[in-house]
Amino acid sequence: MPSLLVILSIVFGCAAAFPLTRRPPALLSAAGAAGLLAVRLGPAPQLPVLLLAAEVGVLLALTDLRSLRLPDPLVATLAFGVGPPLALLTPYRIVPALAAALLTGAGYLALALLPGRGLGFGDVKLGAVLALLLGLLGGWPAVVTGIGSAHLLGGLTAIYLLVTRRGRVFPFGPALLLGALTGVLVTAA
Repeated sequence: MPSLLVILSIVFGCAAAFPLTRRPPALLSAAGAAGLLAVRLGPAPQLPVLLLAAEVGVLLALTDLRSLRLPDPLVATLAFGVGPPLALLTPYRIVPALAAALLTGAGYLALALLPGRGLGFGDVKLGAVLALLLGLLGGWPAVVTGIGSAHLLGGLTAIYLLVTRRGRVFPFGPALLLGALTGVLVTAA
């Protein structure tokens, strides 16, 4: 049964991403995220909600890579399409998840207000939403793992860009999204 679940999740990942982008990397990313979630979570009640989150995450990453923008409607879809079902499944984690979102959002806002070209406000909103979702899924361990992984990936990207002299501006949204996926995969119960 789990192998059928994995296959169906991968098919869902491709089918959901195909109408929006016919690019093979996007389809592979969507299918890969869906497959990893299905393998790690099995038939958990959170899986359908996380499959939606994975598809929205791929669209956010593609948009940020192309235009250095994280559209509010997509971030809102992630927050309001995934947050309430997860809150219903784990009501005892609502308060810590809100605290994680508030702390992450405030920290990222402080970074965004520093002079220079640091974080954008889309990154601030996405970081707060992902902290909320990670908090609902796995509590503080998931938040720390997800946000920490995002900064590790972002730092490695920055080092690579500096060493190869390819510029200083890069989208942080994909690192945030990959970090969140890492947080889910590592801390899933």
